[in-house]
Amino acid sequence: MSDGDAPRARPGDRFAGLGGEFGGLTRSLLGATTIGGVLRELVTTAARVIPAASLVSITLRAPDGIFYTPVETDPIATELDQVQYRTGEGPCVDAARPDGPAHAESQDLAREAKWPQFGPTAARHGVGSLLAIALLPDARPPQVSGALNVYAHEAGALTEADRDVALLLATHGSLALANTRAVTAAELQNAQLRKAIDSRDVIGQAKGILMQRRGITADEAFDILRRTSQDLNVKLTVLAETLASRHVDLDLPEPLA
Repeated sequence: MSDGDAPRARPGDRFAGLGGEFGGLTRSLLGATTIGGVLRELVTTAARVIPAASLVSITLRAPDGIFYTPVETDPIATELDQVQYRTGEGPCVDAARPDGPAHAESQDLAREAKWPQFGPTAARHGVGSLLAIALLPDARPPQVSGALNVYAHEAGALTEADRDVALLLATHGSLALANTRAVTAAELQNAQLRKAIDSRDVIGQAKGILMQRRGITADEAFDILRRTSQDLNVKLTVLAETLASRHVDLDLPEPLA
Protein backbone atom coordinates (compact mmCIF):
# COMPACT_ATOMS: atom_id res chain seq x y z
CA MET A 1 0.00 0.00 0.00
CA SER A 2 1.45 3.37 -0.99
CA ASP A 3 1.71 6.26 1.45
CA GLY A 4 -1.16 8.01 -0.34
CA ASP A 5 -3.55 5.10 -0.02
CA ALA A 6 -6.10 5.38 2.82
CA PRO A 7 -6.76 2.17 4.79
CA ARG A 8 -9.94 0.42 3.70
CA ALA A 9 -12.73 0.54 6.29
CA ARG A 10 -13.76 -2.85 7.62
CA PRO A 11 -17.38 -3.74 8.54
CA GLY A 12 -16.53 -3.90 12.23
CA ASP A 13 -14.84 -0.51 12.35
CA ARG A 14 -18.15 1.29 12.90
CA PHE A 15 -18.54 -0.59 16.19
CA ALA A 16 -14.94 -0.21 17.35
CA GLY A 17 -14.92 1.21 20.86
CA LEU A 18 -18.56 0.38 21.53
CA GLY A 19 -17.63 -2.70 23.56
CA GLY A 20 -16.61 -0.56 26.50
CA GLU A 21 -19.73 1.61 26.14
CA PHE A 22 -22.04 -1.40 26.18
CA GLY A 23 -20.14 -3.02 29.03
CA GLY A 24 -20.59 0.11 31.12
CA LEU A 25 -24.22 0.40 30.02
CA THR A 26 -24.95 -3.18 31.09
CA ARG A 27 -23.50 -2.58 34.54
CA SER A 28 -25.42 0.68 34.93
CA LEU A 29 -28.71 -0.77 33.71
CA LEU A 30 -28.56 -3.89 35.83
CA GLY A 31 -27.66 -1.74 38.83
CA ALA A 32 -30.71 0.49 38.33
CA THR A 33 -33.56 -0.16 40.73
CA THR A 34 -36.26 1.96 39.11
CA ILE A 35 -37.73 2.27 35.65
CA GLY A 36 -36.75 5.94 35.63
CA GLY A 37 -33.10 5.07 36.25
CA VAL A 38 -33.08 2.60 33.38
CA LEU A 39 -34.71 5.02 30.96
CA ARG A 40 -32.40 7.92 31.84
CA GLU A 41 -29.34 5.73 31.31
CA LEU A 42 -30.75 4.54 28.00
CA VAL A 43 -31.34 7.99 26.46
CA THR A 44 -28.02 9.33 27.73
CA THR A 45 -26.12 6.45 26.16
CA ALA A 46 -28.05 6.67 22.87
CA ALA A 47 -27.25 10.38 22.55
CA ARG A 48 -23.57 9.60 23.16
CA VAL A 49 -23.01 6.57 20.90
CA ILE A 50 -25.22 7.42 17.89
CA PRO A 51 -23.32 10.22 16.10
CA ALA A 52 -26.32 11.60 14.20
CA ALA A 53 -28.61 11.73 17.26
CA SER A 54 -29.77 15.30 17.84
CA LEU A 55 -32.61 14.44 20.24
CA VAL A 56 -33.43 11.22 22.08
CA SER A 57 -36.59 10.30 23.97
CA ILE A 58 -38.53 7.34 25.33
CA THR A 59 -42.17 6.68 24.50
CA LEU A 60 -44.19 4.50 26.86
CA ARG A 61 -47.70 3.22 26.18
CA ALA A 62 -49.85 2.48 29.23
CA PRO A 63 -52.34 -0.43 29.21
CA ASP A 64 -55.16 2.09 28.68
CA GLY A 65 -53.57 3.14 25.38
CA ILE A 66 -52.24 6.49 26.61
CA PHE A 67 -48.80 7.44 25.26
CA TYR A 68 -46.39 9.58 27.27
CA THR A 69 -42.71 10.62 27.32
CA PRO A 70 -41.07 10.07 30.72
CA VAL A 71 -37.48 10.86 29.67
CA GLU A 72 -35.83 12.94 26.94
CA THR A 73 -32.62 14.82 26.21
CA ASP A 74 -34.40 18.02 25.16
CA PRO A 75 -37.96 19.36 25.62
CA ILE A 76 -38.27 19.63 21.83
CA ALA A 77 -38.23 15.83 21.69
CA THR A 78 -41.20 15.70 24.06
CA GLU A 79 -43.04 18.25 21.92
CA LEU A 80 -42.44 16.17 18.80
CA ASP A 81 -43.51 13.01 20.62
CA GLN A 82 -46.70 14.77 21.70
CA VAL A 83 -47.54 15.63 18.08
CA GLN A 84 -47.43 11.92 17.32
CA TYR A 85 -49.58 11.06 20.33
CA ARG A 86 -52.21 13.64 19.33
CA THR A 87 -52.35 12.64 15.67
CA GLY A 88 -51.92 8.92 16.28
CA GLU A 89 -49.23 8.69 13.62
CA GLY A 90 -45.45 8.54 13.49
CA PRO A 91 -42.59 6.13 14.15
CA CYS A 92 -42.75 6.51 17.94
CA VAL A 93 -46.39 5.44 18.29
CA ASP A 94 -46.00 2.69 15.70
CA ALA A 95 -43.01 1.09 17.41
CA ALA A 96 -44.47 1.56 20.92
CA ARG A 97 -47.65 -0.38 20.21
CA PRO A 98 -47.58 -3.96 21.56
CA ASP A 99 -48.39 -5.28 18.08
CA GLY A 100 -46.18 -2.76 16.31
CA PRO A 101 -43.02 -3.31 14.25
CA ALA A 102 -39.59 -3.91 15.79
CA HIS A 103 -38.60 -0.53 14.42
CA ALA A 104 -40.12 2.33 12.43
CA GLU A 105 -38.27 5.13 10.71
CA SER A 106 -38.32 7.96 8.21
CA GLN A 107 -35.26 9.25 6.39
CA ASP A 108 -37.05 12.39 5.14
CA LEU A 109 -39.87 13.54 7.40
CA ALA A 110 -40.71 16.59 5.29
CA ARG A 111 -41.70 14.29 2.41
CA GLU A 112 -42.93 11.28 4.37
CA ALA A 113 -46.22 10.03 2.92
CA LYS A 114 -46.86 7.53 5.74
CA TRP A 115 -47.25 10.28 8.36
CA PRO A 116 -48.65 13.36 6.54
CA GLN A 117 -49.52 15.28 9.73
CA PHE A 118 -46.46 14.53 11.82
CA GLY A 119 -43.80 14.71 9.10
CA PRO A 120 -44.18 18.38 8.09
CA THR A 121 -44.49 19.44 11.75
CA ALA A 122 -41.22 17.70 12.59
CA ALA A 123 -39.55 19.32 9.59
CA ARG A 124 -40.68 22.77 10.77
CA HIS A 125 -38.93 22.01 14.08
CA GLY A 126 -35.71 21.33 12.20
CA VAL A 127 -35.85 17.53 12.33
CA GLY A 128 -35.20 15.63 9.11
CA SER A 129 -35.15 11.96 10.12
CA LEU A 130 -36.35 9.75 12.96
CA LEU A 131 -35.74 6.19 14.10
CA ALA A 132 -37.90 4.44 16.74
CA ILE A 133 -37.00 1.03 18.19
CA ALA A 134 -39.51 -1.05 20.16
CA LEU A 135 -38.97 -1.48 23.91
CA LEU A 136 -40.55 -4.43 25.76
CA PRO A 137 -41.89 -5.81 22.46
CA ASP A 138 -43.43 -8.87 24.14
CA ALA A 139 -45.33 -6.84 26.74
CA ARG A 140 -48.92 -7.80 27.47
CA PRO A 141 -51.37 -5.94 29.74
CA PRO A 142 -50.97 -4.87 32.48
CA GLN A 143 -47.40 -4.26 31.30
CA VAL A 144 -46.35 -1.18 29.39
CA SER A 145 -44.77 -1.20 25.95
CA GLY A 146 -42.61 1.52 24.49
CA ALA A 147 -39.99 2.79 22.07
CA LEU A 148 -36.54 4.35 22.03
CA ASN A 149 -36.72 7.39 19.72
CA VAL A 150 -33.71 8.94 17.96
CA TYR A 151 -34.22 12.24 16.09
CA ALA A 152 -31.65 13.72 13.67
CA HIS A 153 -31.64 17.25 12.28
CA GLU A 154 -30.58 16.19 8.78
CA ALA A 155 -32.62 14.07 6.38
CA GLY A 156 -30.92 10.74 5.70
CA ALA A 157 -28.57 11.18 8.65
CA LEU A 158 -29.48 7.94 10.45
CA THR A 159 -27.65 5.00 8.90
CA GLU A 160 -28.19 1.25 8.97
CA ALA A 161 -25.32 1.04 11.46
CA ASP A 162 -27.12 3.57 13.70
CA ARG A 163 -30.19 1.36 13.56
CA ASP A 164 -28.11 -1.65 14.63
CA VAL A 165 -26.68 0.27 17.58
CA ALA A 166 -30.16 1.49 18.57
CA LEU A 167 -31.47 -2.09 18.39
CA LEU A 168 -28.69 -3.21 20.75
CA LEU A 169 -29.48 -0.36 23.12
CA ALA A 170 -33.20 -1.18 23.10
CA THR A 171 -32.45 -4.85 23.76
CA HIS A 172 -30.27 -3.95 26.74
CA GLY A 173 -32.94 -1.56 27.97
CA SER A 174 -35.74 -4.10 27.62
CA LEU A 175 -33.80 -6.69 29.61
CA ALA A 176 -33.00 -4.15 32.33
CA LEU A 177 -36.62 -3.00 32.54
CA ALA A 178 -37.72 -6.59 33.02
CA ASN A 179 -35.01 -7.02 35.67
CA THR A 180 -36.22 -4.05 37.73
CA ARG A 181 -39.73 -5.56 37.86
CA ALA A 182 -40.89 -1.95 37.46
CA VAL A 183 -43.56 -2.83 34.96
CA THR A 184 -45.71 -4.94 37.24
CA ALA A 185 -49.40 -4.30 37.74
CA ALA A 186 -48.90 -2.81 41.22
CA GLU A 187 -46.30 -0.29 40.07
CA LEU A 188 -48.37 0.60 37.05
CA GLN A 189 -51.27 1.28 39.38
CA ASN A 190 -49.03 3.68 41.30
CA ALA A 191 -48.03 5.34 38.03
CA GLN A 192 -51.68 5.72 37.08
CA LEU A 193 -52.33 7.28 40.49
CA ARG A 194 -49.54 9.81 39.94
CA LYS A 195 -50.97 10.57 36.51
CA ALA A 196 -54.39 11.13 38.07
CA ILE A 197 -52.89 13.52 40.63
CA ASP A 198 -51.11 15.42 37.86
CA SER A 199 -54.40 15.63 35.96
CA ARG A 200 -56.19 17.06 38.99
CA ASP A 201 -53.43 19.64 39.40
CA VAL A 202 -53.70 20.92 35.83
CA ILE A 203 -57.51 20.98 36.00
CA GLY A 204 -57.21 23.00 39.20
CA GLN A 205 -54.96 25.50 37.43
CA ALA A 206 -57.43 25.86 34.57
CA LYS A 207 -60.33 26.34 37.01
CA GLY A 208 -58.38 29.04 38.82
CA ILE A 209 -57.74 30.92 35.58
CA LEU A 210 -61.45 30.87 34.68
CA MET A 211 -62.51 31.87 38.19
CA GLN A 212 -60.20 34.90 38.16
CA ARG A 213 -61.01 35.88 34.60
CA ARG A 214 -64.79 35.59 34.85
CA GLY A 215 -65.48 36.04 38.54
CA ILE A 216 -67.20 32.65 38.90
CA THR A 217 -67.14 29.83 41.43
CA ALA A 218 -65.03 26.69 41.25
CA ASP A 219 -68.08 24.59 40.37
CA GLU A 220 -69.04 26.97 37.56
CA ALA A 221 -65.49 26.93 36.21
CA PHE A 222 -65.42 23.14 36.19
CA ASP A 223 -68.77 23.03 34.43
CA ILE A 224 -67.43 25.29 31.67
CA LEU A 225 -64.40 23.04 31.24
CA ARG A 226 -66.56 19.91 31.16
CA ARG A 227 -69.06 21.29 28.62
CA THR A 228 -66.32 22.73 26.39
CA SER A 229 -64.52 19.39 26.49
CA GLN A 230 -67.67 17.64 25.31
CA ASP A 231 -68.46 20.25 22.65
CA LEU A 232 -64.94 20.13 21.19
CA ASN A 233 -64.56 16.36 21.68
CA VAL A 234 -61.27 16.95 23.52
CA LYS A 235 -60.22 15.21 26.72
CA LEU A 236 -60.73 17.36 29.80
CA THR A 237 -57.09 17.11 30.86
CA VAL A 238 -55.86 18.11 27.39
CA LEU A 239 -58.19 21.12 27.37
CA ALA A 240 -57.05 22.11 30.87
CA GLU A 241 -53.37 21.78 29.93
CA THR A 242 -53.91 23.98 26.87
CA LEU A 243 -55.70 26.68 28.87
CA ALA A 244 -53.14 26.56 31.70
CA SER A 245 -50.17 26.86 29.34
CA ARG A 246 -51.70 29.45 26.98
CA HIS A 247 -54.02 31.41 29.24
CA VAL A 248 -52.52 34.74 28.19
CA ASP A 249 -53.76 34.43 24.61
CA LEU A 250 -56.52 31.83 24.91
CA ASP A 251 -59.98 31.77 26.49
CA LEU A 252 -62.88 29.37 26.36
CA PRO A 253 -66.21 30.29 24.75
CA GLU A 254 -68.79 31.91 26.97
CA PRO A 255 -71.45 29.39 28.04
CA LEU A 256 -74.72 29.56 26.16
CA ALA A 257 -77.65 30.99 28.10
